[in-house]
Amino acid sequence: MTHHAVVIAGGGPTGLMLAGELALAGVDVAIVERRASQELAGSRAGGLHARTLEVLDQRGIAERFLAEGQKAQVAGFAQIRLDISDFPTRHNYGLGLWQNHIERILAGWLDELKVPMHRGCEVAGFTQDDTGVNVELAGGRSMRAEYLVGCDGGRSVVRKAAGIDFPGWDATTSALIAQVQMAEEPELGIRHDALGVHALGKVEYELRDGEVVYSAGGTVSVMLTERHPGATGEPTLRDLREALVGVYGTDFGIHSPTWISRFTDMARQAAAYRDRRVLLAGDAAHVHSPVGGQGLNTGVQDAVNLGWKLAQVVNRTSPESLLDTYHAERHPVAARVLRNTMAQVALLRPDDRSKAAREAMAELLSMDEPRRRLAAEMSGLGIRYDLGEGHPLLGRRMPDLDLVSADGPLRLFTLLHRARPLLLNLGEPGAFDITPWADRVERIDARYDGPWEIPAIGAVTAPAAVLIRPDGYVAWTGDGTQAGLAEALTTWFGPPRA
Repeated sequence: MTHHAVVIAGGGPTGLMLAGELALAGVDVAIVERRASQELAGSRAGGLHARTLEVLDQRGIAERFLAEGQKAQVAGFAQIRLDISDFPTRHNYGLGLWQNHIERILAGWLDELKVPMHRGCEVAGFTQDDTGVNVELAGGRSMRAEYLVGCDGGRSVVRKAAGIDFPGWDATTSALIAQVQMAEEPELGIRHDALGVHALGKVEYELRDGEVVYSAGGTVSVMLTERHPGATGEPTLRDLREALVGVYGTDFGIHSPTWISRFTDMARQAAAYRDRRVLLAGDAAHVHSPVGGQGLNTGVQDAVNLGWKLAQVVNRTSPESLLDTYHAERHPVAARVLRNTMAQVALLRPDDRSKAAREAMAELLSMDEPRRRLAAEMSGLGIRYDLGEGHPLLGRRMPDLDLVSADGPLRLFTLLHRARPLLLNLGEPGAFDITPWADRVERIDARYDGPWEIPAIGAVTAPAAVLIRPDGYVAWTGDGTQAGLAEALTTWFGPPRA
């Protein structure tokens, strides 16, 4: 039987990111992935929001994605564009990049970190006890792990085997999505009609002088709102052909599909993200309409929240109770995603009343304050974990400051590349003694002379010191004294060493 400290079921973006986070902390982690290779049939999700780009920047790998994607203002609400170019972040934009490329780049990172990937394997079930989990694989093999994390999608075998409820709302609309070849050149772009929204686009493209250029022919990406939602069977080429004729009056001579699938606006969320030694992340924990492009991004950020916590528990740095903060912090985030996607679907219905409501919403979002508030939520930059009362930074993402230290200038995010916690002292050098945590927490004395700004909040008072978690969120702020620092260090990074 193969043994690992952590086994991750699923090698999509969430599972890949989680494996990277654990590997950075020295945890023996492995991925079990049912696909025989990293190749992904179809492009699936198509973008990264600003906060996800920041997260990748914190690990020093953002440039790998930026080099292959297209920067754009991707944040939106019910297809109402939300410009974040005035937000105080280096990444005040989103990135157009298909999921197959996102996965390929993440998998390359994991190769560098030497994370084993058990391909062509699928988790069939598990049993857990006080010391670990026996993971049963299809075909009769098994693995042993201290912890199992289900990143295995909306139909998660891990979630079902754990008996975790998945309450929510059934689908009211559905759409076919596919990648096919077409004998005729299609009408590219988005179309609206009485059924809803439809779109045709090219998959292959080149970046020329920063512009996307499509070539003639090639694979076409198709999205068609279905006339009758609720079908449960696998969609066929015939279904797609009939839907195209119904919308465009022709099927453009479609043939040779790469893949055909269906998505709906079903909205469900796991009642618990953890059952003892089994945890859930990504679509295994929450599913919803893809409107707004939040699913992949929420999953990757689940992984970054969970990774360092699980690593500290596995490494015996923190008690197992630290894992309870994963559900406490990430469940409310996904609950808001479910709510805002349901609201967007309602506004996008093709009836006149819904159109009127959307027009009213568009007028409201043309005003700066509502735009900033909602854009911060949709981009992930406005997330705040409830860590109690205090400085406005507490529980929020730490800005990527241009610091000056005794060794010269440095960027804050570069200090997070190794996924280690950081005490940033901006006052008198050497003012804070964290010797009992020195093996876990890095201390940096530096200076920052610019303004402190938070997206959607604005300018805030500069703290004298900031304790930053490995996921880039602020766990404590100081006013020049050590009041509350030892408690915060113990809460998040384990008891002091003698």
